[in-house]
Amino acid sequence: LKVRVSSAPPACQIRPVAAMKQKATVSISRRKARKAYFTAPSHIRRKLMSSQLSKELRTKYNVRSVPIRRDDEVMIVRGHYKDREGKVIQVYRKKWCIHIERVTRDKANGQTVPFPIHPSKVVITKLKLDKDRKALLERKSTAGKKGKHSEKET
Repeated sequence: LKVRVSSAPPACQIRPVAAMKQKATVSISRRKARKAYFTAPSHIRRKLMSSQLSKELRTKYNVRSVPIRRDDEVMIVRGHYKDREGKVIQVYRKKWCIHIERVTRDKANGQTVPFPIHPSKVVITKLKLDKDRKALLERKSTAGKKGKHSEKET
């Protein structure tokens, strides 16, 4: 009869040490975060399905990213369709994807269908502006200026 003596705890008891919680009301559980993400209602998915702005738009509006919407013009920066540009024809919140014009694939029966692309894999090159979108850009750009340092100090 051989008995192994080890000072280390069994593998099932080893847990990664999480950073100290910032807020008592917010969970740091990965399971809960994933459940909240994948079961999020449509009005929250809108915000989660945001895309970065191009360098020119970022300097113009002083905003890094905005929720994507129909009629925005985007450029794909990852995947098989990389460097393709086109207009967003549909934001499919239920499937966490967007459809872009001329980004399609052929099915086995010959029918062409739009290819789904995640909004994080595109960059917005031209915004569809209406009064609500302008107000959002104004709000987001002034929110960044509320920090401790003024522009002269930096």
